[in-house]
Amino acid sequence: MRIVLDSCVWEGVRQILDSAGHEVEGVGNWESDPGDEEILSFANRENRVCITIDKDFGELAVVYNRPHCGTT
Repeated sequence: MRIVLDSCVWEGVRQILDSAGHEVEGVGNWESDPGDEEILSFANRENRVCITIDKDFGELAVVYNRPHCGTT
């Protein structure tokens, strides 16, 4: 599975997902955090599920109907 981890997700999650064979991109490794809308847009363009603990992503996906490949 292709995944993008939001910067608020513990780095240990990445290690667990990597070891399970998933392709993980971590926002925490980017030069700067571009904001929720851009992260969700990136995840959609790259066909990645977005893992976050930030409730704003759910609002973007459900209330504002932003395209996504799934958020957890």
